[in-house]
Amino acid sequence: MDSVDLLLHPVRLRLVHALSGERALTTSELCALLPDVSKATVYRHVGALADGGVLEVADEQRVRGAVERRYRLRRERAVIDAEAAAAVSNEEHRKVFAVAMATLLAEFHAYLDRPGADPAADLVGYRQHAMWLSQDELAALIGELRDVLVRRVGNEPSPERSRYLISPILFPAERKD
Repeated sequence: MDSVDLLLHPVRLRLVHALSGERALTTSELCALLPDVSKATVYRHVGALADGGVLEVADEQRVRGAVERRYRLRRERAVIDAEAAAAVSNEEHRKVFAVAMATLLAEFHAYLDRPGADPAADLVGYRQHAMWLSQDELAALIGELRDVLVRRVGNEPSPERSRYLISPILFPAERKD
């Protein structure tokens, strides 16, 4: 299964999100992070991601006679590169976008269902802005956003940090004539 097909599932995409930031987690820890997903489903999708090379075993230890594995994300396998994206049809783009939105919605619901969820205090935002851009301005904007995000995406987990999802979505809202 290629990366596009492998990542094209809301639960697998949420598992990729959970493992971002150079952290290694057990399947039990992943189940705790996705309480709205059954344990059997989490285990099945962790297996699929591991079999597909998106996850690797960081370490193993014996726990009550069973082997417990900690999984780490292989970032280079968890991306859909520009070449693969260019090869996707418009209909497939619809499916990919639907999965991305379903994943985002599931993540947001899971956040709101947590005890103590406070969107105002957590600075939750979901704004949309329409702007007029030339191709050069668009390329510059994408570069600036990439620079800002790359500076933070490598942050390691720590007691003073919470894991946030940021989902830039960009597409032309009107045809240029």
